[in-house]
Amino acid sequence: MDQDFLLMGKMRRGEEEAMELFVRKYYPRVLKYCSFHSGDKQRAEDLAQETFLRFFRALAGYSYQGKNLNYLYTIARNLCADIHRETREMSVEEFPELGEEKTAEIEERIAVKSALAKLPDELKEVVILRFFQEMRVKEIAKLLGIGVPSVKYRLKKALAVLEQVLGEKEKKG
Repeated sequence: MDQDFLLMGKMRRGEEEAMELFVRKYYPRVLKYCSFHSGDKQRAEDLAQETFLRFFRALAGYSYQGKNLNYLYTIARNLCADIHRETREMSVEEFPELGEEKTAEIEERIAVKSALAKLPDELKEVVILRFFQEMRVKEIAKLLGIGVPSVKYRLKKALAVLEQVLGEKEKKG
C-alpha cells in the first residue's frame, strides 16, 4: 500500500506525528519552488508555510490521487501569483568580501534570476518546474492543465529567450 495513502489517513484522524512527517517530506521542495517565485528568503518561507496551512485546512475535502506534491505546488503557485514581487538588482558591492570563485557564482545566480524575471509568467513557470523542481513534462502539463505539446513549446521558447538574455549579459560583462 502507498505510504502517502496511509499518511493521509493518519493526518485526517488528526495525528500530529503524521502531519510533521508529511511536512518534513515535502517542505524542502515547496520552499525551493516558493524561493524562485518570491526572490526573498523570508517571503519564500512564509509562502511555504502558508501552503501547508492551506493544505491541512482543505484536508477533509482533499481526494488523494497519489500526487500530493502536485497539489502542494498548485497551492504554492496560487499563493505566489498573489504576491507583488519587486525586482531589484543587487550590485556585487553589496556582498561581503568573498573569494573570486564565490563572487562569480553569486553573479551567475543574479544573472539567471534576472533573466528569469524577464520571462512572461507562463514561460517562467515551466522553466522553474522543469529545471529547478525537476518535474517531467507530463507532470507539468497535468499540473498546469495544458497539453504536453504546449509545455514543450513553452520550454523551447523560454530557453531561447534565456539564451538571448544571458548571451547579451556576457557580451556586456
